[in-house]
Amino acid sequence: MPGLGHNGGPTMEPGASWRRHSWSQARRDLLPHLPIEVLRNRVRRAKELGLEYRTYASVRAASGHDVVAFLFSSNALRVFPGQTMPEDRVVKLADLRAARIGLAQGRLAPETLLQAGQGLLDGAHPAPPALASFAEARARLRAALGRLPADGVLLVGDATLEAEWCAAGRLAGYLPAARYFG
Repeated sequence: MPGLGHNGGPTMEPGASWRRHSWSQARRDLLPHLPIEVLRNRVRRAKELGLEYRTYASVRAASGHDVVAFLFSSNALRVFPGQTMPEDRVVKLADLRAARIGLAQGRLAPETLLQAGQGLLDGAHPAPPALASFAEARARLRAALGRLPADGVLLVGDATLEAEWCAAGRLAGYLPAARYFG
């Protein structure tokens, strides 16, 4: 243990580079080497979810679970009162192989979001208000998820405040709409 006045710099003891090499090698050996079939299945699953493999792998590594559902804010879907969902969103949702839940924001009613979703959304619920408390946001998100495990749900949003819902709902992660639909 370094004493008082130690600046935390590298050790000057002999053999430091060998210990660093040994430590790095041991850490590398601990990382999992996935069998090729498991890797192929994960690449296929990422494609079914419309995600890049790196994004899918990082979400899976962080949560420890597969992505089973998506929460889409009405902003991310580009659905506003009196409008239908744009064609690029429709195409992306049609190919998605997971549960799709919409979060209607502002004056948009959940029923309107479902209709604008052209039958591609499995459900729609009111989104947490813009400046909702943490507890209120959590309650709204739990109501939207129902029995789905929160750590298996990815949130796709289009506003800065929506990213905070991820922590409130204990969701698997947050993706900006431009990245998911882009």
